[in-house]
Amino acid sequence: MNLDAALAVAAALVAVAFAMSTFERWLARRKRHEAAWTVALAFFALASLALAYGAGVGWNGPAFRVFFVFGAIANVPFLAIGEIELLFEAKVGRVVTPIVALVVAWAAGVVTLAPFTAPIPVGHLVQGSQVFGPLPRILAGVASGLAALVVVAGALWSIGRTRRSHGSWRFVASNGLIATGTLITGASGLFNSVLDAMGAFAVALVVGISVIFAGFLLTTTGPGRRSAAVANTTNATNATNATNAATQSAAGGAAPSRPGPTAARAPS
Repeated sequence: MNLDAALAVAAALVAVAFAMSTFERWLARRKRHEAAWTVALAFFALASLALAYGAGVGWNGPAFRVFFVFGAIANVPFLAIGEIELLFEAKVGRVVTPIVALVVAWAAGVVTLAPFTAPIPVGHLVQGSQVFGPLPRILAGVASGLAALVVVAGALWSIGRTRRSHGSWRFVASNGLIATGTLITGASGLFNSVLDAMGAFAVALVVGISVIFAGFLLTTTGPGRRSAAVANTTNATNATNATNAATQSAAGGAAPSRPGPTAARAPS
């Protein structure tokens, strides 16, 4: 196994551990944002495994489509759904979630059926512009770009509100790590000038998901473990109530943090 494949496998393993953490919390609490995050992290793991396959065995049409669909199309929008479910009233999430899910499903279908305009190189990760027409690339850019903006903006907004309300430093640091991890995963295209595309994506994936997971763990461990999600700290009373509820829960009181957009973004 070469280094790129090993890094992609490592990213997938971190994503699986992350998804299991959010899924466990969803089983205990049945919070809609935790379900959305679990789906997004599962998509991230699939994209990482596709990258590992391409780097280790060689790229082909199906492997590239899986990487493109779950990394560039489906991943970040579900993280944004979780962000919306967390920050706004439940009725907002119930309206937005099915709309985003249907758009993502349609976009995934477009990418799945889109003809390749050129053969897929076996030995390196090709750019989407080299093998796809305009529509799949536009859908990837819109899906990952707008959704990432939602999650990053939510994290930064939570930092500002938490600091103004004198909230826990853990919430501030956690959101900072989440925003940083988001920028790392989203900036993989910039690494192409330094590393080859496959190496850039492998590094960005494992570093980005690890930083974001660290942000999650920061608020789920240590003294005063909280059950309120990071964004809910914008209201000190709600955060306190959620903490008390978590202490009494069978889940042991681990607090979900916003996992952030862990996009395995395909180059466009």
